[in-house]
Amino acid sequence: MRTADIGVTGLATMGRNLARNFARHGHVVAVHNRTEGRTKQLMEEHGHEGAFVPSSSVEEFVSSLQRPRKAIIMVKAGPATDAVVEELAAYMEPGDMIIDGGNAHFEDTRRREAALRERGLHFVGSGISGGEEGALNGPSIMPGGAAEAYETLGPLLEDIAAKVDGTPCCVHVGPDGAGHFVKMVHNGIEYADMQLIAESYDLLRQALGLSPSEIADVFREWNRGDLESYLIEITAEVLGHTDVATGRPFVDIVVDQAEQKGTGRWTVQSALELGVPVTGIAEAVFARSLSGHPGQRAATRSLAGPEGTAAHAEFVDDVRHALYASKIVAYAQGFDQITAASEEYGWNVDRGAMATIWRGGCIIRAKFLDRIRIAYEAEPSLPTLLADPAFAAALSDAQDSWRRVVATAATIGVPTPGFSSALAYYDALRRDRLPAALVQGLRDFFGAHTYHRVDREGAFHTDWSGDRRERPA
Repeated sequence: MRTADIGVTGLATMGRNLARNFARHGHVVAVHNRTEGRTKQLMEEHGHEGAFVPSSSVEEFVSSLQRPRKAIIMVKAGPATDAVVEELAAYMEPGDMIIDGGNAHFEDTRRREAALRERGLHFVGSGISGGEEGALNGPSIMPGGAAEAYETLGPLLEDIAAKVDGTPCCVHVGPDGAGHFVKMVHNGIEYADMQLIAESYDLLRQALGLSPSEIADVFREWNRGDLESYLIEITAEVLGHTDVATGRPFVDIVVDQAEQKGTGRWTVQSALELGVPVTGIAEAVFARSLSGHPGQRAATRSLAGPEGTAAHAEFVDDVRHALYASKIVAYAQGFDQITAASEEYGWNVDRGAMATIWRGGCIIRAKFLDRIRIAYEAEPSLPTLLADPAFAAALSDAQDSWRRVVATAATIGVPTPGFSSALAYYDALRRDRLPAALVQGLRDFFGAHTYHRVDREGAFHTDWSGDRRERPA
């Protein structure tokens, strides 16, 4: 039996394409699937693309791997992953590694990494972004786990990853669950990005009466400037597509209920626990949730709203500015969450490196990620991207348009939770004082939660139900 450089078990679309990617780069790849039919199908359809070693059992699969063994799991997150990990580990030896390339929750990855470390095995939770096309032609890869494991595994992953300016879109993110955490936040940013794009489309259609094909042309034009990105590019493709069966714009025959697989929700849940305001991502998650309640939407369709439009001649350009500014906020919030988690778990994540590996292969790849990379290279301890001079200038230039867009949306009754929350976040950050002072006063009144003063140190409580004297807490 040939000794394989690396193995892939779980040969659905992503796993199959990842295995083909390795083989196309000259690596010998062991392949296995719980149902042998998929293994046979891979060999029949793509066996000519490189050196594959098919296996019909887990024991045979592990035995075909060169030591230290490297096995990638591409199965559904949750109990299925635990089952496959245990099956593989039973046949492995100290120093071998199991790589989970699925969208696992980072806490599960931390648990698995700790358990396998006690058995002398490496567990690498690796985010892989780019969909089926990226898996085949070059994804963005975000591996976590021990640095020792990456020394052996890294060259293989970097070989198949997307390349931008000759740099692989793959880097060791940090220990235990760091890789899957960063991939989770990547997906959260993706949610926000798509919501902002959808709001832009909705505004151009509702305020200006543009057709989907006309809006497609607008997005094609935007893709030639600062907004250049994969999502802007494919938005133009989707909006420009005509349904063959009806002759109507494709976007008009799709049910307006957006689904989700959970990574966006995980991002928001984690942000709440870390105390990081990722308002743009949260609004995107809630917008999908709201769209999935057709009964409530139908029951409230008769609610009163404004009539007519209030758009102006420069509205298209205003929306472009608002979209760019809101995207900056969404990405800034995502990077803030990575910073908080890195400090909480001791991961020491390099934020500039994350921007670098997201420039190619992944779904949120965009021109302005290079600007994010430059910002963190210039100031590694940057407290927020909004404090970077280049991004601060871009937001300043966009703010008048941004405000007009949010005001216009409110005037004509078009919901823009993404744009509105991003602007509110921007305004909150730049304020000298926030109304949180009143909130803290109310908390002290009903719950004796204390407060701090601006003029001296310490915590205080006012006896609201008594003489209203202030006392040190």
